[in-house]
Amino acid sequence: MKLSFQTTAAIRFGYGLSPLVAAPASGADMLARLAGPDKTAARFPIKPFAIRLQQEREMGKLRKKRRKGGAAAEAAYKKAIKTASAEKLRELRVTMIRPMISEDGFRERLVRFWADHFAVSARGKGLRFVATSYIEDAIRPKITGKFRDLLRAATTHPVMLTYLDQTQSIGPNSVIGKKKNRGLNENLAREILELHTLGVDGAYTQTDVRQFAELLTGLEASYRNGFRFRPRAAEPGAETVLGRVYGGGAASINDIYQALDDIAIHPDTARNIARKLVVHFISDTPPEALVNNLTKAFLATEGDLMAVYKALLNHPRAWDDFGQKAKQPFDYLASAMRALALEPAVIEGLSSRETRLYLAGPMEVMGQPYQRPSGPNGWPEAMGDWITPQGLAARIEWALIVTNRLGGGGDPVKFARQTLSDAASPRLLEAVAQAETATEGRVLVLASPEFNRR
Repeated sequence: MKLSFQTTAAIRFGYGLSPLVAAPASGADMLARLAGPDKTAARFPIKPFAIRLQQEREMGKLRKKRRKGGAAAEAAYKKAIKTASAEKLRELRVTMIRPMISEDGFRERLVRFWADHFAVSARGKGLRFVATSYIEDAIRPKITGKFRDLLRAATTHPVMLTYLDQTQSIGPNSVIGKKKNRGLNENLAREILELHTLGVDGAYTQTDVRQFAELLTGLEASYRNGFRFRPRAAEPGAETVLGRVYGGGAASINDIYQALDDIAIHPDTARNIARKLVVHFISDTPPEALVNNLTKAFLATEGDLMAVYKALLNHPRAWDDFGQKAKQPFDYLASAMRALALEPAVIEGLSSRETRLYLAGPMEVMGQPYQRPSGPNGWPEAMGDWITPQGLAARIEWALIVTNRLGGGGDPVKFARQTLSDAASPRLLEAVAQAETATEGRVLVLASPEFNRR
């Protein structure tokens, strides 16, 4: 299906059409908005990791007091957990408001893409309350620069180091390793090569993984100290990764940075990133011509992400075959509330209970529990993973509840035309016009294949 530029730009590369926000006028317009200031994040801020780190430190102190017993210590700890839980739900509301109202939908989609590419889970390992601040610190500010800077930021963030067990990795022959009889954990090294850079078919071996894991020793993070490099935990000697030698002198984080920078511009990395972008935005079976075009742009600019996005938006194949991708649950909720033109105050004003009822709970029923992917490979991309009988039933139920309780949308036929423009089929418009109630008509739009696909 070939649609107008504005419809495709808004839906495929953003969070959909909105009666309150003008659709992008051109690819150049989209890139200009992306290159400009992040107005939506400034308007709806999220606390950075440094603040969350301090909160976690205080919670750790309360946890120690609680172990010693006493009603007062128990009450103080429960209050802290309740406060942190409420803050996490507030962050979910803000995270949902941003794509709802943004004039820069492409940025919001890219933040979600890169957060999934460098996925962490808020399940276990003490990460329950800090995953959002990781995205805010390591991902969002870096999506318009060089890939190497994004890779560095994500790799060395305390949340990633904790999630992939780097805090447990000690050089076996290091001062600390010999003293404590500790050894390597290869998780971070493996996932950087397999998921974050070269890809599962990349030109690396188990030896590269092992050598890279040895090189990464010394990276450490804790809620007491944050991120730091500990030379006494680093494996001594030089390491060879993908045929290049790093280190050999005094242990230094600069050796790790150099390896990350080299891996970031490897040809396999370029192709892996290009393919993932095309799969995410265009089709589960990506056009090779488009993948090749993005790969060339990546290599020619040493991973300048704006150049890669420009190559994506400027290629004719990026605007063909609308409807090849399914909206994931988060995207479905955000785009639906954007289409309904809900005011930010409506979402901001939700209580913790209502946030669970209208946002977190439905996402989980739809198959995407908030910030809890099953593994470091993030969420699946295939349409079949999201367009299922159970998932569609959950979307219809949510649409009915939200349109009834939060409002928005107005006349259903007008809503269909505003929301989908030329993507709305005559059959859908006819069904909406014949709906028994306005609410039923709006739900038909939100439940339609046209709305659930990109």
